[in-house]
Amino acid sequence: MKSERRRHAVIMSKVVLGALALFMGLGCSKNQESAAPSAAGSASGSPAADDTLTVGFIYVGPKDDYGYNQAHHEGALVVSKLPGVKIREEENVPETDDAQKTMQSMVSLDGAKLLFPTSFGYFDPHILVEAKKFPDVTFLHCGGLYDATKHPVNAGSYFGYIDEAQYVSGIVAGMTTKTNKLGFIAAKPIPQVLRNINAFTLGARSVNPKVTTAVIFTGDWSEPKKEADATNSLADQGVDVVTMHVDSPKIIVEQAEKRGIFVTGYHASQAPLAPKGYLTGAEWNWGQVYTQYVAAMKTGHLFDHMPHLERGGFKEGFIKMSPYGVAVSGDAKKKADAAKAALTDGSLVIFKGPLSDNAGKQIIAPGAAMVQTDVNLEKMAYLVEGVKGSIP
Repeated sequence: MKSERRRHAVIMSKVVLGALALFMGLGCSKNQESAAPSAAGSASGSPAADDTLTVGFIYVGPKDDYGYNQAHHEGALVVSKLPGVKIREEENVPETDDAQKTMQSMVSLDGAKLLFPTSFGYFDPHILVEAKKFPDVTFLHCGGLYDATKHPVNAGSYFGYIDEAQYVSGIVAGMTTKTNKLGFIAAKPIPQVLRNINAFTLGARSVNPKVTTAVIFTGDWSEPKKEADATNSLADQGVDVVTMHVDSPKIIVEQAEKRGIFVTGYHASQAPLAPKGYLTGAEWNWGQVYTQYVAAMKTGHLFDHMPHLERGGFKEGFIKMSPYGVAVSGDAKKKADAAKAALTDGSLVIFKGPLSDNAGKQIIAPGAAMVQTDVNLEKMAYLVEGVKGSIP
């Protein structure tokens, strides 16, 4: 598996370098076309010229939410600066037929040939319907839902091993806490969320075995009042470092700062919201991912260069850490940096035995391990030892 990942990294390096060379030859006039449009004009305009690739981005929430949607928007802005590329964005598009209408508009009116409908609920049925309707357009979904046995060949999925960054955040939290009580505010108990909770806790306990993580599930991706209440509840229980897996961490980060406790972020950087308490954060690096996709599109049929289901972590540049905050000690930085390096070169595996859940049941036997590509991680349905809480 490691040799395969190295091979893919080499291929993509060649693809990106080749595409950049191609971009440079497209002429300076294209730089004006690649500027990001205003929100008002994000789904309007005439079809793109033949030598210009129009790329559409669709968000379920506002693109300045300090969270999931902003992370994708920041990636789109990187794409907008590529010569010969024009982007279109539409925000606040619900996971309903409105998503299909937005895709149709981007294809029919803007001439988009590559679409990134980013929200989890856009895939089935909306992307599947539109992919069949427009076979010459490529639809890429943020998630792991693509199935080659039943889904259109012009669709695909991408996601990242963000639990690697959560593990590093856990190390910083574990070395910063004074109470040994951490908190995690989560939306829904799906495998990706549980994987983040567990990785954060394992990272913290790798440097501070006394640490526990109290988990509160809000029930949905955007529940501002519940998120604020959960932050206050955790602070009242003596938790002095909180983190999260929700669409927009803004409320949690701001409330943590008000309560005088520390916080690690998620999706994008929330450092400006908590100048005293922000420690670091697990961020997506979608700009690099989207650049790879555009490069592949520019040099031929996209799926000749990239798989239909693409994944990556630190090594592949899919994720990154927020810069350290003022409260992070030198020792914490050293341990966090060492863990990041080990995760990057593959010498550190997060989920390895002996590992038990928080009810005492053995999950991974001594000497065994689940590497990032292990399909069992995609089915995670447990909380590890050290997590206080239960799965609803």
